[in-house]
Amino acid sequence: MVREQRLSGLDASFLYLETSAQVLHVCGLVTLDGSTMPGGYAFEKFKDQLAARVAQIPAFRRKLHDPFWNFRHPVWVEDDEFDLDHHVHRIGVPAPGDRAELADLCAHIAGQPLDRGRPLWQMYVIEGIEDGGIAVLIKMHHASVDGVSGANLITYLAGLEPDAPLPEIEQPETPGVPHGLALLRDSVRSAAKLPFEAARLLPDLLGIVPAWVGKALKGKAMPAPFTAPRTSFNGTITGHRSVAYATVDLDDVKKVKNAFGVTVNDVVLALCAGALRQYLSDRGELPADPLIASVPVSVRERSEREHGSNKVSAFFASLPTHLADPAARVFALAERNRLSKDHHRSIDADMLQDWAQFSAATMFGLAVRAYSALRLAEKHPVVHNLVISNVPGPPMPLYLLGARITGLFPLGPVFHGAGLNVTVLSNAGRVDVGLLGARELVPDLWPLADAIPLAMKELLNALPG
Repeated sequence: MVREQRLSGLDASFLYLETSAQVLHVCGLVTLDGSTMPGGYAFEKFKDQLAARVAQIPAFRRKLHDPFWNFRHPVWVEDDEFDLDHHVHRIGVPAPGDRAELADLCAHIAGQPLDRGRPLWQMYVIEGIEDGGIAVLIKMHHASVDGVSGANLITYLAGLEPDAPLPEIEQPETPGVPHGLALLRDSVRSAAKLPFEAARLLPDLLGIVPAWVGKALKGKAMPAPFTAPRTSFNGTITGHRSVAYATVDLDDVKKVKNAFGVTVNDVVLALCAGALRQYLSDRGELPADPLIASVPVSVRERSEREHGSNKVSAFFASLPTHLADPAARVFALAERNRLSKDHHRSIDADMLQDWAQFSAATMFGLAVRAYSALRLAEKHPVVHNLVISNVPGPPMPLYLLGARITGLFPLGPVFHGAGLNVTVLSNAGRVDVGLLGARELVPDLWPLADAIPLAMKELLNALPG
């Protein structure tokens, strides 16, 4: 018998916090060379290969089940009426099919919510790109994947050769719809445990603030929330999105890493800091204080919880956008990141997941709508300026259903108060950077995207010796 798969509190929180303005799915823009497909690209052949793989991966065929007698988080069930045509769409990019047209199309799709009555993913096969290329935009809800698991699902669809055989995948089967009485009994039992769970967790939660203050007094704390300078992308968002993307060479990132004796993540944040400094300076709004980024961190290796799709926490990183010297930015980031990571690791890796169990759909939904309607993001101090995520990708070239991947640009969600997301993914010698913004706050992201390769050149020119 397949055991019931109830969403964790953290997974469910992405459902409860979602509104038409704050859509909480993650996207991946994959650019492809269709000429590598055996016999050449054809949509029907591409779709047939996708169908064969989806048939082997239960995560693509599960949907939410949340009847009114369920008092806790929804459960995943097998979609007995699964139809690939509801999820795979063939569209053409408007002429001339350049990067701007492709990004505008992706921005429109990224702003549309997913249908919760079906498995929470969609794939758009985009044709008509200049030079005969094709692209695929994959959209998956954050309730079902985090950055790492989302990248893994994409790699399940891919292979090391154009005609690679179907992968052997070991994933738990998704159960069918549970009996109503069994679901009610399980949800009541789960709800009854919450007061005791809160009493167990409360001491650690209450200890965070004095521990944070103690580290801050010693200069060993990560930046505190609500201390970020205000920028134009820190406000109330709508459902409209803007998209851009950029690529730098992984070898260049490693040159900087080795020359300065820092980590790849330090270099990634230095790239973002340099690009943001240029972008804000050109707009005449560069703050005197450093920006603060929220940096999601996978806790899969540290977590003791087996349940749930999202295994993440986050730390706050100070971005030295106030420093003109690129070398100084690298050294400042390396030192501050070391302190922030040490501080972050001193906090229980499962704390966010444990407390998220207490999330409630009605309360969260009403709170987000009130927060948006009252435009509170513009009235209180800025929590953090943006989200920057660094997701490790496969080091070797991959073929998505036979077509060689030429670019893999992740696009993370934006939130009220932080209308810019920068997500970085390394793959096959490249570092691909996806940028997604709230369009009213960041109407054109290409100046920021184009500043990323320039920031890379800055760092290379600043190498010692």
